[in-house]
Amino acid sequence: MKINKRILKSIKALPPFPVTIQKVMALANDPDSSLTELSSVIRLDQAITANILRLCNSAYFGLCRPVDNVNEAIMHMGRKNVLRAVMAAGLSRYFRTAKGYDVKGGELWEHAVAVALLSQICAARISRPDDPQLFTAGVLHDIGKMVMGEFVHEAWQKIQDLMERERYSFLEAEEEVLGINHAELGGEIALIWKFPDEILKTIAFHHRPDLLAESDAVPWIVYLANQVCHVMGIGVGTDALAYRAVGDVAGRFQLKQRDLEDMMAQLHQSLQGARELVSIVSKPGHNGRG
Repeated sequence: MKINKRILKSIKALPPFPVTIQKVMALANDPDSSLTELSSVIRLDQAITANILRLCNSAYFGLCRPVDNVNEAIMHMGRKNVLRAVMAAGLSRYFRTAKGYDVKGGELWEHAVAVALLSQICAARISRPDDPQLFTAGVLHDIGKMVMGEFVHEAWQKIQDLMERERYSFLEAEEEVLGINHAELGGEIALIWKFPDEILKTIAFHHRPDLLAESDAVPWIVYLANQVCHVMGIGVGTDALAYRAVGDVAGRFQLKQRDLEDMMAQLHQSLQGARELVSIVSKPGHNGRG
C-alpha cells in the first residue's frame, strides 16, 4: 500500500481545475443561462478570451469580417463550439505523456476528444438530448492516467505478469499491483475538483458501468465510445485492448453494425474539425491561465 499512498498524494500535485472552465461548464449545463452570462465569464480570462477570438476569426468558421469582441464571437460560434474551445484551452495542459501506458500526451488528448465527440454522436443516434456533461465526461474519462502513468511504468513487469500468467485484465492488474486503477483514481480527481456526481461516476466507472446501480445512460455511452475509439486505434497505448467487455453495449442501445460504422465515419469527419480547433487554441502564446 506504500505506492498507493504515493499515488493518492500525487493528486495534489496536479494544477487546480481552472475556475473559468468550472463556471463555463455550469452555464453550459444551465438551459436558462444567457449568452451574455457566458460572455461575462469568459471575458474575465484573458487567455481564453484570446483563444475564442482566434478561433472565431480562423478559417474554421470562415467569417467575412473579423470579430473583435467575445459577445459576437459566441453568437457566431454557438454554445457547443464555445464549450469545446474553452475545454481545449484549459485542459490540454493536463494531457502530458503517460509513459506507463506508452502513449504521448498529444495522442492521449486526441483520444480524449474523440471519445467526447463520439459520445455526443452516439447520444444523437439514440435520440438522447444533447448533454454538455457528456462531452466533459468523455474528455476527462482518462484523467487518472495523468497521475498513474509513472507508477504503472515502475510496476509494468508485475502488471504484465498478471495479465499473461493469471489472465487479469489491465484494470484488474493495475488495482492488484497499485491498490487502485486509473478509472477509480480519475474519480478521486473529479471529487477533488468538485465535479457533478454524474461526471464523477462516469469517469470512475468508464470501464465498468455495469457496477453502477443507476440506469443512467451516460456512463454506458462513454464506455461504448471509449471501446470504439480503441478499436479505431485513436490515441491508444499498451492497455488499449486489454480490458474485459461488459456485455452487448451496442445492443443495449439497439445499435446495429451499420449504426456503429456510420458513427465511426461521422467521428472521422468531426475529428478533423476538432484537430483544427485544438491546434488553434494550443498555438504558442496560450498561457493556460484559468
